[in-house]
Amino acid sequence: MELAEQSFSLLSSNALPLWATIIAGVFVIISLSLSIYLLFNHLSAYKNPEEQKFLVGVILMVPCYAVESYISLVNPLISVDIEILRDGYEAFAMYCFGRYLVACLGGEDRTIEFLKKEGGSGSDAPLLGQASEQRYVHHPFPMNYMLKPWPLGEWFYLVIKFGLVQYMIIKSICAILAVILESFGVYCEGEFKLNCGYSYTAVVLNFSQSWALYCLVQFYAAIKDELAHIKPLAKFLTFKSIVFLTWWQGIAIALLFNWGLLRGPIAQELQFKSSIQDFIICIEMGVASVVHLYVFPAKPYELMDDRFVGDVSVLGDYASVDCPLDPDEVKDSERPTKLRLPQPDDRVRCSTAIKESVRDVVLGDCE
Repeated sequence: MELAEQSFSLLSSNALPLWATIIAGVFVIISLSLSIYLLFNHLSAYKNPEEQKFLVGVILMVPCYAVESYISLVNPLISVDIEILRDGYEAFAMYCFGRYLVACLGGEDRTIEFLKKEGGSGSDAPLLGQASEQRYVHHPFPMNYMLKPWPLGEWFYLVIKFGLVQYMIIKSICAILAVILESFGVYCEGEFKLNCGYSYTAVVLNFSQSWALYCLVQFYAAIKDELAHIKPLAKFLTFKSIVFLTWWQGIAIALLFNWGLLRGPIAQELQFKSSIQDFIICIEMGVASVVHLYVFPAKPYELMDDRFVGDVSVLGDYASVDCPLDPDEVKDSERPTKLRLPQPDDRVRCSTAIKESVRDVVLGDCE
């Protein structure tokens, strides 16, 4: 009873300012509304489950971050307990994003097949080199002094996959440890002291997350041309900014707070270090929900014909269309590692000037 009264007294003496509650709440409502709207659109056009099930996991990251941060902002005394949920979902979302890219390539088997094919040919890509008829992924400075070039192929894919999975495991373990250490009063969130568990978990998570993101960058560099039809750069930068920047943002706030550099009026009113981070995340998730509408749209899936299942070739859709094949789509269909999603500005184009070699594959002649 006495402990509960002390906790209530501490929370009351550091009550959250009304303006912070309102502003954060508005952005949380925005993030929830737009995320639910985007999810509803995807579920309404759920025509490619292999891709969209992982997209749903990525999109849910924004509302989860927003709600958990707002709860932690309103009640800072349970911020560590709330953090375990946010950290756990962050690791899961990173795994979902990696699997989404693999799904866009046609699944694990076709991804490995594509990497093996790429590993046996030359390329002008900056991160890739050719040596003894085997292409390698070369590491930028300073990683090139610590790691040997990675040969493209199945081994490269396994390294990338392990890089993502290890972050899921380590992030979950550190989150559970944080709750345990906090119950014994030795976690000290945001304090870099030798007798505080936060210092050690922060170092471990920093290396784990950096390695996972590095693997994701290398994977993106290897497949970006193959996935040009889904505009992967915008998706990659959006997801990376949410995961990486929010983590380093929390570390930076903790350091500035410990060094006494956060002396502004806003920082003084948000007296808990975690409150400053939670308040900023609430605002950032509102912005991220708007960006998600353009980066992860459901429109391409809405334009897909119901007969598209998994990795069905686009040629199959011309069986009942009285029109010759579009040469660009013929070229895409010959690349078995991906499904070309329709784009909002795509139009079925008929043309009489088409090569006889292409005309031979048409199931019916155009009149």
